[in-house]
Amino acid sequence: MPDMSELRRETRLRTFLKGRIVFNNGNSSMDCLVRDISASGARLMLSQTATLPDGFDLIIPAKDRTHKATLRWRKADSVGVTFADEAAHPAAASASDTTPAALLARIRELEAENASLRRQLQEAEAVLLDRSL
Repeated sequence: MPDMSELRRETRLRTFLKGRIVFNNGNSSMDCLVRDISASGARLMLSQTATLPDGFDLIIPAKDRTHKATLRWRKADSVGVTFADEAAHPAAASASDTTPAALLARIRELEAENASLRRQLQEAEAVLLDRSL
């Protein structure tokens, strides 16, 4: 069986983004972690074993994006999806843009995401510390 990366049309960028999978007309949802992404798809890590439908919405708050996702493969705690709406979001297609302005914008985006993750980590540590007292 060929490596999944050989089957991709585009290179995926490694990420550590919070995501939300929404299905059942918005009545069901679960958190996920977007581990890599391209304009046409992503690899998601799931913290819980759950049955997912073939199609769902993937919300990525840090990128202010919602994608119509189609499940392509599943392994233990991760799934691969393709986006049905890749043409609908041209900004996502420019992820491989290496112009200085695009790179600076990406750096700012990653710094903001990093700061948010640090705050969440500090809050979690404070809760754990309070529980141990």
